[in-house]
Amino acid sequence: MVRNVHTRRFPGHRAGLVELLDTVGTPDDRLWPVADWPPTRLEGPRVPGTPAGHGPVGYVLEEAGADRLRFRFTAPAGVHGHHGFTIDGDALTHVLEASLHGWARLTWPLFFRPLHDALLEQLLDRAELALTGRVERPVRWSPYVRFLRGLGKIRSRRPRPAAKLGA
Repeated sequence: MVRNVHTRRFPGHRAGLVELLDTVGTPDDRLWPVADWPPTRLEGPRVPGTPAGHGPVGYVLEEAGADRLRFRFTAPAGVHGHHGFTIDGDALTHVLEASLHGWARLTWPLFFRPLHDALLEQLLDRAELALTGRVERPVRWSPYVRFLRGLGKIRSRRPRPAAKLGA
């Protein structure tokens, strides 16, 4: 079982956190670091059952509230569980809980976890910048994350047919 948690406190900024969370997966997303990562997108209204995803990761919205979003994984194969955001007081937290099967037992620690961790810390930096106007300690990608991202760029040069979420 994997449990991966990222959290950051923003004293005095609960209302701003709620506003930021409300944009996740929309064309006006102010939280997700779209300049460096595949955008997360909802394929419909922000209601339970709506398919969503980013890059090779697919999920379905299970719960949506002013202070929380919870998604159930549908891809990649072998990842069974959920992830989501919660606002508790002045803290924004992302929790991923999943059981891994088959190839996911290798791909999570070697590929997905390092990229996931870098993305989530960058997302929290974006929240900090939006709420305070600066980022005290910006995330720095490790050499391994830069290596993995380089592999993705090499791979992405090959044309691929477009895929639709939930298909």
